[in-house]
Amino acid sequence: MFREIRAENKKLDNEEMLEILDKAEYGVLSTIGEDGYPYGVPVNFVYEDRKIYFHGAVEGHKADNLSYNDKASFCAIVDVELLPDEFNTKYRSVIAFSKIKEVAGEEKKKAFMMILEKFSNEFLESGKKYVMAAGHQARVYCMEVEHMTAKGKK
Repeated sequence: MFREIRAENKKLDNEEMLEILDKAEYGVLSTIGEDGYPYGVPVNFVYEDRKIYFHGAVEGHKADNLSYNDKASFCAIVDVELLPDEFNTKYRSVIAFSKIKEVAGEEKKKAFMMILEKFSNEFLESGKKYVMAAGHQARVYCMEVEHMTAKGKK
């Protein structure tokens, strides 16, 4: 069902895969809409125990697509460096596939806390207040990874 990496020499191990997911500031979530067109949107995310969490508006393109089709792919890239003299690019990336579900209650709170810790660690107290005041205006989604690969050119 899922394809493996074709270029075996670019395949990264599990440890590097987890490092990429920890280090990446954003990834691109790709969904399919009711019109059949793909939609890729950058999202901040956190990863824990084969789950990718991200948030979004209550209404919009991403929410519409996910309510139509819960299957998605997600790609995160780090350490990008153009190598013009080699006509190439250095990078490390992860691609994940899964169905996506909206989370609520304690899982939503936990995801928001992980997002605050990753992206606003120096502002946790004000971040908690912000989430308490505005968290109901956002959806939090969980992508429980079914298949994931990592590759790179070093």
